[in-house]
Amino acid sequence: MRRAAGRPAGVAVTGPLVFRGVEVPAGELEWRFSRSGGPGGQSVNTADSRVELTFDLARSPSVPEALRERMLPRLAHRLVDGRLTVAASEYRSQHRNRQAARTRLAEILTIASTPPSAPRRPTRPTRGSKERRLAGKKRRSETKSLRRPPTDG
Repeated sequence: MRRAAGRPAGVAVTGPLVFRGVEVPAGELEWRFSRSGGPGGQSVNTADSRVELTFDLARSPSVPEALRERMLPRLAHRLVDGRLTVAASEYRSQHRNRQAARTRLAEILTIASTPPSAPRRPTRPTRGSKERRLAGKKRRSETKSLRRPPTDG
């Protein structure tokens, strides 16, 4: 199967965004385009290749309530009025920047939605581990005592 020139295979730019089995419809994603800084050749002053992808996590009907309550505190430092924004401008092509922004947003949402780890069950050191620790301390003490100058006594 051949693909169109200049279009990398991989992430779809349209369609729902999927993370951890949750489908966010494309209508809930807001795109903004602007001119990107850096090199770009002849099209640098005319092409809007920089991409900003915004997702309203706090008001999204597609994210289950339990998941939203887990994600909001974890992403609090990145949210502005409950909205998460991701920018991409590393490529000269708007299409590739759109793919990069979608991928980055999916990664951020996946990491933020990971379930909490199980609480640690306190354990006690085994008898053997205590004995090994004390034997090591004794060996170290003897090594250091050999370095001391002899005491007259």
